[in-house]
Amino acid sequence: MIREATLGDIPALVELENRCFESDRLSERSFRHLLKKGNATLLVDDTHARLRAYILVLFHRNTSMARMYSFAVDPEWRGLGLAKALVREAEKAALARGVVSMRLEVRADNTAAQKLYASMGYREFAIAPDYYEDHMEALRMEKALAPHLAPHRTPVPFYAQTLEFTCGSACLMMAMKALEPALKLDRMLELRLWREATTIFMTSGHGGCGPFGLALSAYHRGFAVEMYARYDIDMFTDSVRNEEKRQVIRIVHEDFMHEVDAAPGITVFERPITLDETEQGFRRGAIPVVLISSYRLTGDKSPHWVVINGFDERFVYFNEPYVDVEEGQSETTCIGIPVPRAEFERMTRYGKSRQYATLLISRRKKA
Repeated sequence: MIREATLGDIPALVELENRCFESDRLSERSFRHLLKKGNATLLVDDTHARLRAYILVLFHRNTSMARMYSFAVDPEWRGLGLAKALVREAEKAALARGVVSMRLEVRADNTAAQKLYASMGYREFAIAPDYYEDHMEALRMEKALAPHLAPHRTPVPFYAQTLEFTCGSACLMMAMKALEPALKLDRMLELRLWREATTIFMTSGHGGCGPFGLALSAYHRGFAVEMYARYDIDMFTDSVRNEEKRQVIRIVHEDFMHEVDAAPGITVFERPITLDETEQGFRRGAIPVVLISSYRLTGDKSPHWVVINGFDERFVYFNEPYVDVEEGQSETTCIGIPVPRAEFERMTRYGKSRQYATLLISRRKKA
């Protein structure tokens, strides 16, 4: 019988982990956290009064994507169809929560699991080197649980921000790489873009990238930019209490605005862009880089940059540059995250003054 796990199953789950894996094991503490506080579904098969298998699926806050995080079948009970049955039940549970896409990682040397997933419709889309404790690489696989919702995607490559305050530069890097495939993405470029576009301060720490600074960074590298943002000097000062820091932000922002006004490749619209207009720009070949309220995504109230890589009738798909490893995330869970269109529109307003900022990055037309 397949059912949801309870706290009483933890000793048997730990025992099963030890029988199935030599490394990368989930601990008793991890199982307890996932069952009590985790945004997850943990299913077990306990036929014949013995816990024979389990599957663990993690969900991404406010999105329609899930990640098959861990999966184990007792060696004594393999070959009986338990694996397929558990995966099917996990997919049903995910669909019941509005999830349309399931992703997973599998060891490159685990050909049996790869064949199983492939037979159930999972397709490889990336390789993660040095992924496991023993340095084995992982194959990343994905399945559309509702195939009719599969997005028409532009191949926007993924780059994970390496610092808490570089989401803007990471997103601009992804957008530029999509338009100019030969561009090399590395930490030096990430920090250079951040230096060019930063607001200097943000709350009590380093500042993030502002829309005017990012637009200028793209412009100076040969890209055209349509920017939808206010000429608002106080755009990023709501969360900064120190008046001296607020003054610095205002000076930097005002300098950005003057430079933008003198840049022929940047067009500024002082109004929010509609989602339909964003999609139209995307269809024309522009890559949207959008400032959202991360509260709806992670629970944090700071503004946060993401880059859109697809649309369909129900969902917006975007790359999230911040990979929260402590929460069990990997790049797999941050690429092409599906969010319902209405929910995404709510995300695009942040702060007490309902600020907004969207950049449409495109190739500059030759004279």
